[in-house]
Amino acid sequence: MLKEFKVEKTPDKEELKKKVKAEQERLAKSQMKIKEKKLPIMVIFEGWGAAGKGSVIGKVIKELDPRFYSVATMSAPPTAENKRYPFLYRYVVEIPEAGKFKFFDTCWMEEVTSGVFNKTLDDKGYEKRIDSINTIERQLSDNGYLVMKFFFHIDEKEQKKRLKDLKDCKNTKWRVDKGDLWQNKHYEECFEVYDRYLKDTNRDHAPWYIIDAKDKDNATYQVLSYLNQGIDTALSNQSKAAPIRQNIFPLRKTPLLKDIPLDKELSDEEYKKELKKLQKKLRDLHNVLYRKKIPVIIAYEGWDAAGKGGNIKRITDALDPRGYIVHPIASPEPHEKARLFLWRFWNRLPRTGHIAIFDRTWYGRVMVERLEGFCSENDWQRAYNEMNEFEHELTEEGAVVIKFWVQIDSDTQLKRFTDRQNTPEKQWKITDEDWRNREKWDLYEDAINEMLQKTNTKFAPWYILESVDKKYARIKALKIVIDSIEKAIKEK
Repeated sequence: MLKEFKVEKTPDKEELKKKVKAEQERLAKSQMKIKEKKLPIMVIFEGWGAAGKGSVIGKVIKELDPRFYSVATMSAPPTAENKRYPFLYRYVVEIPEAGKFKFFDTCWMEEVTSGVFNKTLDDKGYEKRIDSINTIERQLSDNGYLVMKFFFHIDEKEQKKRLKDLKDCKNTKWRVDKGDLWQNKHYEECFEVYDRYLKDTNRDHAPWYIIDAKDKDNATYQVLSYLNQGIDTALSNQSKAAPIRQNIFPLRKTPLLKDIPLDKELSDEEYKKELKKLQKKLRDLHNVLYRKKIPVIIAYEGWDAAGKGGNIKRITDALDPRGYIVHPIASPEPHEKARLFLWRFWNRLPRTGHIAIFDRTWYGRVMVERLEGFCSENDWQRAYNEMNEFEHELTEEGAVVIKFWVQIDSDTQLKRFTDRQNTPEKQWKITDEDWRNREKWDLYEDAINEMLQKTNTKFAPWYILESVDKKYARIKALKIVIDSIEKAIKEK
C-alpha cells in the first residue's frame, strides 16, 4: 500500500484552514447523532515516528464533547503483566462503549511490527498475529463498530529533519527515543515491514487510509474528511444486518440431550475415595500450572438446579485460593451491554498460571438472550462463529479451555425446585424466573442442542456431566480437568 501511495498537491494554506474548520464542525454536529444511534467508533492512528499523530489527534477532538470520547496511548511495549494475558487483551479491554469515540495513539500494529524488527516474532508468529487482528476487527465491525485506521506517512528525509528539530529543543527532545532513531536509520527495512502489514490487514470492513503527513494541517483535513465520510456511511448502514459467517473450525459430533443416559451413579464410599485422590492430584497440578505459566478457563453451563455450584466447589476445594477466581455471570451491566458482547469475558480472562472458572458464560448469547429476545436473531446466529473464534484465540495463546454442560432431566429439576421451595435455608436459590424458564424447557433444549452441535470444537470441546447423581458429575468433572491439564503440561 505504501509503495502505491502518491503524494497529492497540498491545498492553499488559508483554504486548508477553512476546510479543517468545516470538517471539525461537521464532526461535532455528528456527535449527538452518534450518541443517539449508539454507534461505537474506534479510530486507530499509526505511522512513522515524528509523523505528527499526536498533534492531529488534538485537532480532530478539538470541537468534540469530552464526555463522549477518550484517548488511549498504546505505544509503550507490553509490560510483564501484559504478557501474562493473550496478545489482544490489553487492546480489547480499551474498546469504546456504544455512542462514544475511542482514539488510539497506535494500537496492535506497533506491537506486531516491533516484534518483526527485534526478531521476537518469526513468520509463523506474525501470521498468527495478523489472523488475530483481522478477526477482532471483523468481529467489531459485525457487531456495529466503526473501525477507522490511519497511517501517517512521511519520507525518510522529512522524518530525519523532524527528529533533529525535536532533539534540538530542550522541551521536546524527550519525545525522541532510540526506536525513532533506529527507525530512521533503517527506513527502507521499516518501509517494507509496514507496507506488508498494511496490505495484510486492509479489509473492506476496516480499510487503511494512508495520510500524507508532510503538512500537519493537510493531514488533519484528510483524517477529518475520511472520518466524517466513514461516520455518515456507518450511520446509514446501521439497519443492515451483518453477514452470518461460516464456521471454519473442525467440529466433534455431539449427541442430542435426550439421548444421553442419566443413570450414572456412585456410592458414597466410592465418591469419598475418588474425591480425596483426585483433589490431591489437582492440587499438585496447580503448582505445575503456575510454574509452566499455563492459563486455564473452565466454563460451566447447565440446567437450573443441575448442580453447577457444588461441582465448582469440589474443584476449587483442591486449588490454591491465590491462583483461581470464580466468575458468577449474571445479566450484563449497562457499561458491558454497551460493548461487544464478548468484551466482559475478555475482561475476566486469567493470567498465565491461573485458573478462571465461569458459572454461566458467553453462551448465554445463544440461550437466554436468544429465547428471551435480548438480542436480535442476526446477533445470536453470528455468535456461534464468534465464540468459536474467541476460544480459538485463547487456545492459540496457550490457554486450556474446558466447557461443561451439566445435564439433568425435567423430573429431577422439578424435584430439586420443590425441595428448594420447601426448605427455608435453600429458598434463596429459587426464583420466579427459574419457574418461568422451566415452562420453556423444550425451547431451551432445542437451543442447547444447536449450541453444542455448532461449538463443540476440537480445541475447546464440550463435556457432558450427567448430574442426576451429583456425586458422579463431580468426579467426572475432576477427572476431565486433570486430564486436560496433564495434556497441556506435556505439550508445553
